[in-house]
Order: sequence, then structure tokens, then C-alpha cells
Amino acid sequence: MFKMIAAAVGAVVLAGGAAQAADLSGAGATFPAPVYAKWAEAYKAQTGVGLNYQAIGSGGGIKQIKAKTVDFGASDKPLKPEDLSAAGLYQFPTVMGGVVPVMNLPGIKPGQVHLTGSVLASIYLGDIKKWTDPAIAQLNPGVKLPNLPITVVHRSDGSGTSFLFTSYLSMKSAAWAGKVGASDAVEWPAGIGGKGNDGVAAFVKQTIGSIGYVEYAYAKQNHATYALVQNKAGQYPAPESDAFAAAAAGANWAKAPGNYLLLLDQPGAKSWPITGATFILLYKEQTNAAAGEGVLKFFDWAYKSGDAMALQLDYVPLPESVKDLIRKQWTANIKAGGKPVYVSR
Repeated sequence: MFKMIAAAVGAVVLAGGAAQAADLSGAGATFPAPVYAKWAEAYKAQTGVGLNYQAIGSGGGIKQIKAKTVDFGASDKPLKPEDLSAAGLYQFPTVMGGVVPVMNLPGIKPGQVHLTGSVLASIYLGDIKKWTDPAIAQLNPGVKLPNLPITVVHRSDGSGTSFLFTSYLSMKSAAWAGKVGASDAVEWPAGIGGKGNDGVAAFVKQTIGSIGYVEYAYAKQNHATYALVQNKAGQYPAPESDAFAAAAAGANWAKAPGNYLLLLDQPGAKSWPITGATFILLYKEQTNAAAGEGVLKFFDWAYKSGDAMALQLDYVPLPESVKDLIRKQWTANIKAGGKPVYVSR
């Protein structure tokens, strides 16, 4: 199931395989790995500069940038302004996407099963144990649900995808908020753990009756069976770029200190309820100005030339006004010896 994703992530690493002095290194979130792979391949072809990106999970990305072992970290869990300040870091968004529940249910087609946030929380709490449970059946009249036990699949690593998912469950279920809470790594009440979005996808593929959660590109590329999740307006939109864009429509990045912004359970009939941005982490004071410049050049190129590639994978590009805002932030925030390391032109 996850061969295509593995190949995509591998392309990121291969892009930096020549080990040139100008090659870039990054680590972190698996959520954006497919689009970073596409960007890296195209950027390498145009500039000769490679990208060695380790898709190890957001928690790993945060640890590696704090340890200064990579040029940039990547996380789907935005750090709060006070945490950024304490670490001397700056963060900016690259693209937006959606987290979707994926299932292995014989006879069920993608989008055929409807779930609510509260029912998802009860499944992940281990309170709902079978697919024929009345709480699920009530949401799915006319659907022949298999009489199978539910196997919950979750992330085993520190994960921004988990942060988005558990934050959403906390919003929709007081029981989840009280017993488990929202974080990139939680004490899961039930289930088995897989490393990365691809690891969760693999376990779901192997396990009949299972349910997991992955970034939509992983579900799409592998033709996975996904559930529709009820949004704030009571609707069940399909998980696709238009639905993620609808959730992001009201996002006001200009009034988000430290670019800390969540896009969960947003209003609107077309909004996908588990939508989020993914972020890059850099030191504000760069000890290697050339590396800092290289990172910003790459993402500036992606802002200018990467939108079509992002849309192919159902990520949502940032609006041009937000890109312009971020470019100004780069000039003001990322410096070496008091001077900006990169000014976009």
C-alpha cells in the first residue's frame, strides 16, 4: 500500500544524494513529504541543488533543528510564540492539507462511511469496539457495515498529524479531552502504532477491520478507503483540495503571532474539519548564512513554482498575499551578523 509513498519520500533523499556543498538538509513531518519530494526533484533539475529530507515525524524534526543537526526542521504542530522565542526559532507555513480516517473494510467504498468527531473519539478511546456498533450504524443508514472488531491504528512517533487529529478529537469530545488530550505524542488508550503516515497506512492495509488517520495525499495515492467526517455545518464534504481550501478561507495569518494558527473545525458547508498547515522551523540567527539562504531560496522557489505540484497531491497552496507576508518576515527575522540572509526578488 505504501510503496508509492516510500518512493516519493525516497525521491527527497535521492535529490540530495550528490552531496554537493550547496545541498540542503531537513527533517521532520511526514505529512508534507510527498510534496517536498516533488519540489525537491524539480528544484534539483533546475538548480543542481539537492535536498536531503528525512521524513521522521514532526517531533523528530523539532528535536533535530533544536540540536542544529539539519538546516531546517519541519512540523505540522506549530510551536507557540513563547516556545519559538525560548528556542530562538522562527516558523512559517508552506502548504495546507487535510487529515483523513482510512479503513480496511471489505465491501466498503471510499467515502461510503460517515463518522462524527465524537464517534471517532469513542473509537479511539476503545469504547466503540465493533463496526456494527449502534453509534456508527445510526450515522450510516443503508450501509452494510461488516460485523468486524475495530482495530485502532495510531502513530508511534512524535507526530504533527497526531497533534492535528488529537486536537480535533479534544474539540469534539469532552471525554477525549479529559482522558487523553491533544499533543504530538499521547498515551493512546487503544490500538497499535505505526511510524509515519506511511507506517499507519501500511498497518491499515494489512489489518482487516482497522481504522487509522493519514494525510490525504497518502490516502489518495494508495486508493485507500476513507471515511467522511461531519463538519461544523453538519455536512460531510469529500476530502479534497477544495474542502481544505474552504477550511482555510478564514485564516488570518497577519494576526497570528509566530504564525501559530490551527484550521480545525472551521465554519462553512464545504470545509473539511481536520485541516492544517505544515511549517518550517529555522533559527532566527543563522550561524551558516549560506545554508539559511539556501533554505529560503528553495521555499521561495516553491512558493513561486510549486503550486501546481502541490495541487496534484491535493495540498492547498498559500494565498499570494500570505506568501508576500512570509517573504517580508524572512527579511526581518532570519539574519546572520545582523543582516538578512535572503531577500526575495
